[in-house]
Amino acid sequence: MTIDKSWTTIRRRGSSNEFWNGLQYFLQMAKPFVNDRGFIKCPCRHCLNNASHQLEDLESHIFRNGFMFGYNQWIHHREPATGDARTTVAGPSGGIHERDEMFDVLDDIISEDADEDAVGGPSSNDQYDDLFAALRSELYPGVSSFSSLNFLVKLMHLKVLNKWTNKSFDELLKLLKLAFPKIDLVESHYEAKKLMTKMGLGYSSIHVCKNDCALFWKENSLKDTCPVCSESRWKLQSGKRSGKNVPHKVLRYFPVGPRLKRLFATSKTAKLMRWHSTGKSKDNDVMRHPVDGKSWQEFDKRHPQFSGDVRNVRLGLTADGFNPFGNMSLSYSMWPVVLTTYNLPPWICMKAEYLMLSLLILGPQSPGKDIDVFLRPLIDELKELWVHGLDTRDAASENGVFRMRAALLWTVNDFPARSSLSGWSGQGYRACPTCNEDTPSMRVIGKTAYFGHRRFLPTNHHWWSNLQFDGRTERKRPLRRFSTTDILEQLRRVKTGIPGKHPNYGRVKRKRGDDELNWRKKSILYELPYWATIELKHNLDVMHIEKNVCDSLLGTLLADPHKSKDTDNAIRDLAKLGIRHELHLFEDGNKLMKPAADYTFSDANRRKFCRFIRSVKFPDGFASNLSKNIAQNDSRLLGLKSHDCHVIMQRLLPVGCRSLVNKNIWSTIVELCTFFKQLCASTVNVSDMVEAQNQLVLILCKLERIFPPALFDIMIHLMLHLLEEAILGGPVHMRWMYPFERYLKRLKDYVRNAAKPEGSIAEGYVVDEALTFCSRYFDDVETRFNRPDMNDDGIHPTRQLSVFESQCKPLGKQSYVELDNNDRDKAEFYILNNSPELEPYLK
Repeated sequence: MTIDKSWTTIRRRGSSNEFWNGLQYFLQMAKPFVNDRGFIKCPCRHCLNNASHQLEDLESHIFRNGFMFGYNQWIHHREPATGDARTTVAGPSGGIHERDEMFDVLDDIISEDADEDAVGGPSSNDQYDDLFAALRSELYPGVSSFSSLNFLVKLMHLKVLNKWTNKSFDELLKLLKLAFPKIDLVESHYEAKKLMTKMGLGYSSIHVCKNDCALFWKENSLKDTCPVCSESRWKLQSGKRSGKNVPHKVLRYFPVGPRLKRLFATSKTAKLMRWHSTGKSKDNDVMRHPVDGKSWQEFDKRHPQFSGDVRNVRLGLTADGFNPFGNMSLSYSMWPVVLTTYNLPPWICMKAEYLMLSLLILGPQSPGKDIDVFLRPLIDELKELWVHGLDTRDAASENGVFRMRAALLWTVNDFPARSSLSGWSGQGYRACPTCNEDTPSMRVIGKTAYFGHRRFLPTNHHWWSNLQFDGRTERKRPLRRFSTTDILEQLRRVKTGIPGKHPNYGRVKRKRGDDELNWRKKSILYELPYWATIELKHNLDVMHIEKNVCDSLLGTLLADPHKSKDTDNAIRDLAKLGIRHELHLFEDGNKLMKPAADYTFSDANRRKFCRFIRSVKFPDGFASNLSKNIAQNDSRLLGLKSHDCHVIMQRLLPVGCRSLVNKNIWSTIVELCTFFKQLCASTVNVSDMVEAQNQLVLILCKLERIFPPALFDIMIHLMLHLLEEAILGGPVHMRWMYPFERYLKRLKDYVRNAAKPEGSIAEGYVVDEALTFCSRYFDDVETRFNRPDMNDDGIHPTRQLSVFESQCKPLGKQSYVELDNNDRDKAEFYILNNSPELEPYLK
């Protein structure tokens, strides 16, 4: 009887019992024929019977690299004349863990580097040998259904998910060892993390000049001094290098290509990477994903070869600083650079499990204008992914391997970080990057006000000649639209500066010429071949704009002494402009008095508004407890977070101020709040955005007639461009900072060694990345992908009448309420008219 060798051609090796049974038969058959040193020829697709290994290594080699083609007669392994390869054979540990999810995990991980169809052949890296040893090992003698690796991964996953400390994990391992002396388990968290790292994708450490002038990378990797400022690469003691070379700064770089390959290597996410093609809106007027935006569509038209394969990846980039320590009094700013994949559906695209950390820029100072120095490794890899691509195995395709390419669509940052990335300064008279040199601005006492939005109205609008705005008619020309060609022409006039913070080089201030406008540099992003033609390069962050608008508006309405824009200098500005004489300062004896403005609450109304905020009850998880942000004397709101302002602007302010100010002011505030609510919708219509853009110009003009010019900082002005960016980029919930700010909290939780916060985050991220990948395959434990919703109340018994059906369970002790006749009649009327079960009896 001939041997069945069909198992040697199976591609999904880890998930096939047929493959494992055949492999175990092969190993058992070859076992008697090892040489005196215990070696035998390896028939994997890398060794090709040219190299010999010990028998226990053959299993991992064949699993990782596959069985070589053409080796049909096993002459090197003493193939018998007859045999049956389908006989079930016990493995080295006494049994095969047929239901062990780690088979599939390792199969997908190894296939990233060693796919049978991959160009260049499989990898010869032996980093997986320890993993295979743990996979073959039983957790406890006689327990064949649970491998040591499976148990350890699930235990580590519970640690991460429930935020156990490293010490508590070590104590748990000790307890398990005491309770089960024969258990096959690591001794400490350090050993567990070391094993988990082998399933991760790792990172590179790149030395940086102490003044942020350059990276010691590629052509500078062997240098001991900075090529710009000539400072030493190493820390010196008493002017001499210490015994061990210790660099001043280290940049952690997490390569993007392998992480994108992993999204395609597993069937859990491979199909989702095509969603932008199969799930995009069929209605040209409806947008629910960036693929429906004009910028994405224009990009596809300009680059048809790239858009021809829907598996090519579109990325978004964000960079933001945060303090990794709990003590905010300590000045420390660490800057992670995070990527998101826009191929994915909108409901998972911005979740933390799908965000990728690409760079970790060390503190304690923010990189500022020198961020381009740190972006160099990422930009070089993005150029490589655009030009040459990367051979990638697609688990959802029958074709196997394809050439994956990637492109950066845009960046998402708060306004200061946007200035660092784009090169356009966010300060001065030309602070607006969209209006460019036509930014409407004027100088008021102590600051620059971005005032004069009449220029955005049609030229025949009667407000152009109205004197109530600034005391004169508007004579400036309507604002121009600057194309990508205009921007490139401006950048050609920008002089190249010296990077770094050395006092004699990069820190020397250079006065910009008038022809350079507000450009401080030409961003490194322009090295990407396609970047110059992208219409929407840098998104304005709706989260921070909404918060700043809310803070300014609430501070002025509540007359907050720290945040109000209704200051003495603001009133003096009105006097200089010769408008709103009823608000001007006047002398009363020896005192200078300021009249009460109609746009501020009275003392009684201020208390009434704060009590209203305190009384509001929200559904669980909808908002924080705003009553904690109200001062004890009910006079102002303190310490509002971004999401607090989001809720107040869109839900509370329109209702709370209705009876507290006159109708003209209240209606304008309601229109402003409605604008933000419409902008932040998960699905938007292009026609609605165009109409709202025209209304927003009128809203800003109304605000200019109500409030003093001091209110109009750059954030108020930037509202004007949010709707235009929504048309270009799609819904804002995939282009704002909320998910990235929450992601920074996760990175902050990785810090276990306060002396080395960057190293703690890098190591923690790699382990968490591996555990998150493994948890996609787990069904018998709670993971980030299968855990129930926070308020999941389970299945409820069916009520006799549908009007009483509820998706939630009551909380607290039940109580009985006796209804009076009026309430009883109302309840009966409602039940009779809303219960279809009663309709036959009412006819």
